[in-house]
Amino acid sequence: MLNKSLLKENPSDIEALNRMALAYTVLGKIKEAKRSYQKVLDIDPLNPIALRNIKKLRGDNLKDMPQEPFFVKNIFLEETGKTKVVELINPAQSEIVTKLHMGESLTLSVKRLKIFVLGGSNKYLGVLPDDIGNRLIKLIRGGNKYEAYVKSAEPNSVTIFIKEVKRTGRFKDQPSFIFLNEKGLSVKKLGRKNGERAEEVDGEESTTEAE
Repeated sequence: MLNKSLLKENPSDIEALNRMALAYTVLGKIKEAKRSYQKVLDIDPLNPIALRNIKKLRGDNLKDMPQEPFFVKNIFLEETGKTKVVELINPAQSEIVTKLHMGESLTLSVKRLKIFVLGGSNKYLGVLPDDIGNRLIKLIRGGNKYEAYVKSAEPNSVTIFIKEVKRTGRFKDQPSFIFLNEKGLSVKKLGRKNGERAEEVDGEESTTEAE
């Protein structure tokens, strides 16, 4: 593991210790995660990442973590065309964001021409950037399904991991996510079916829940 190698060379590497703690958290190794965060605090008592996350792992705060197991080793396994890490725009207030846990399941809610990302109790967390949101709206309305999870959360910044879990026959050769230099079906074409215009999108709500 890269972090372990870095720590062997420099046991006081704060960034590596914080990354190690997050990795332990994802794997459900809470004791090891706390130990790593404590090492950070021994070096830098005011480190905001360690202070915030070790607080989440103490006492009553653990009750707020999802009961279903989300500490899955391959939860962030990347697949070309099927997964993407996205930073949300217009993130929620920091007091909401800082309560998020890495790996926490999220809901993607389509409203009009935007995809809103919701946390527990349908709390607003942010919005997908338009280039990604516009593309996914067409795919979702065409039958594709997606899951989303918290990748990282800092004050004024939320990054999520989106994973395609079902692709309909209509889009069998069309990846959900493409790079700018890739040639593929344009977003406008994704919206056309039986003469339907891409611009003809109603305001009706469609929700894809990350289970």
